[in-house]
Amino acid sequence: MSRKLMLIFSLLPFWGCKAQIPENRPEVRETAFDSELSSLLSFSVPLLGVKELRDSKGKYIILDAREREEYDVSHIPGAIFLGYNDYDKALLEGLDNNKPVLLYCSVGYRSEKLGEKLQKMGFTNVYNLYGSIFEWANQGYELETNSGQATNKIHTYNKKWSKWVQNSEFEKVW
Repeated sequence: MSRKLMLIFSLLPFWGCKAQIPENRPEVRETAFDSELSSLLSFSVPLLGVKELRDSKGKYIILDAREREEYDVSHIPGAIFLGYNDYDKALLEGLDNNKPVLLYCSVGYRSEKLGEKLQKMGFTNVYNLYGSIFEWANQGYELETNSGQATNKIHTYNKKWSKWVQNSEFEKVW
């Protein structure tokens, strides 16, 4: 078989497999950010908007799927550090897998990947925060430190990603 045919056959399973972007996805303030999110996510985990999360305090176990240094700079109030690369499996074993769980990271990619793992572990009510902590900050919602104090600092993962935090009230660190 020619190389060209082998390449075509190897790519066949991927044609037409573009992620189905939900029409009813939550809104984000910036169209370009929404477009970026749509290209990054596979939409394999149900979405929840930042306003819905803020308005439903206490309904969700909120898990931060970023790395420790990101969480330590600031996080959504009430969020529990889970991590991403070496996420805390013991923490997950102690959770009720029928209670609603909301995951977030910087933009939603890492939280989606962990959400998929939670679903495979038998968690039945897993959600990914659309736009994650960046959209939370863009909406002007409060962030807190490990001691529970309000802060205007937000870890933006790196300089490139910091452009998606557009609320000038927040100080970007990476």
